[in-house]
Amino acid sequence: MTINIDKKIKDAINKDKKFMLTTTRSDYPFVPKTGKGDFVEDISGNKFIDFSTFISVYNMGVNANYEIREAIKKQTDVLIHGAFTDFYGENPVNFAEDLLKMMPKGFGRVFFSNSGTESNEAALKFSKIFTKRQYTLSFYSAFHGRTMGSLGLTASRSSQKTHFGPFNSNIHVPYAYCYRCPFGKEYPSCGLACVDYTKKNVLKKEVPGKEVSAIFMEPIQGEGGYIVPPKEFVKEIRKLADENGIVLVADEVQSGYMRTGKFLALDNFDVTADIYTMAKSIAGGVPMGVTITKNSLGDIPAGSHANTFGGNLLAVAAAEASLKHLNKNISSIRNNIKEGSKLILKRLNEMKEKYEIVGDVRGIGLMIGVELVKDKKSKEPAVKERDEIIENCFYNGLILLPAGDSVIRIIPPLTVKHSTLEKGLDIIEEQIRKISK
Repeated sequence: MTINIDKKIKDAINKDKKFMLTTTRSDYPFVPKTGKGDFVEDISGNKFIDFSTFISVYNMGVNANYEIREAIKKQTDVLIHGAFTDFYGENPVNFAEDLLKMMPKGFGRVFFSNSGTESNEAALKFSKIFTKRQYTLSFYSAFHGRTMGSLGLTASRSSQKTHFGPFNSNIHVPYAYCYRCPFGKEYPSCGLACVDYTKKNVLKKEVPGKEVSAIFMEPIQGEGGYIVPPKEFVKEIRKLADENGIVLVADEVQSGYMRTGKFLALDNFDVTADIYTMAKSIAGGVPMGVTITKNSLGDIPAGSHANTFGGNLLAVAAAEASLKHLNKNISSIRNNIKEGSKLILKRLNEMKEKYEIVGDVRGIGLMIGVELVKDKKSKEPAVKERDEIIENCFYNGLILLPAGDSVIRIIPPLTVKHSTLEKGLDIIEEQIRKISK
């Protein structure tokens, strides 16, 4: 496959560099134009397999699906913006009612926003209102967003926080990153030293549990490296929260909405949070964030939190259509996730056996990470090699994204065909084989 980077692409990138403030653009020259299902096409007609879902947004396939697009078009001709936080609305509350049916028992309050970071900002404020406490705990390698409150919760990489402090009264504690245990131990003989550290040091020497409003946790850490903790760790965090009257917030922005084969990733650990945050895939590509709270937490005072575009009618129309499609096809989608996950993990674990550079393979459902290392003994992150593999995959027709220090994340559409998975994995293995030489 030949990817042609022509003048049209170069002009678009040059204008971007001239006019746009720098963000986190990929190193490879990808300028998407259109797409459908498993594939995306750029502005010059180059076609790619998509293993990125545009950062876990297109769970139902690239450019969503027909039902979602039609719902957006139909709503456009009726009313685009309804100022839902100031006026009442029929469609937003109907969607909230349908969404709550997907949640664990006891959840009954919803707040709409526009993004993942906003949904976490809302959870941060709500937890302080509910508990009347000021401190929060979150984890090293966590990513909760880039606005000031959620950035304070984030500890993915220092470059994201440089020059932006000081931050809110948040304290970071160790996550169960078992492949790189900060205490040099191995699970399960470690006795969950990470939780023990939080109890014996943070809550005894830094801040008492009775002053902590919330623990923010990604059930599977995303930007930090697609880190999957042991089930026991998640249960112990739930127990720690209960013992101290702390609200447990599950950040499901990247891991939720069936990405792991369950609607909520936390369900894989047999644990229920007190607040859930969601975004990315919930409206099929239209900006939307959702914060969902337990009934038992109560309500918030009028005027204490609001926004302009939360509950936007186009976003709600897309989200409602997406949820209806999911419920209608949930059995086949769940089966496709299960079988696709087996296929990917089998292939990646075979690569792990064959190539010294493949240090760890981990994931649940179609949220899978492969961590690359200089060698398996030292576990030194193979950062340059990871970046080169991702770039070379692009030039061979596959879109990938990095995570952590040296992780490749594999997040195809939940509806991905297995033949597409095989083709994409063939491209990945070929590039791993080449760089391993």
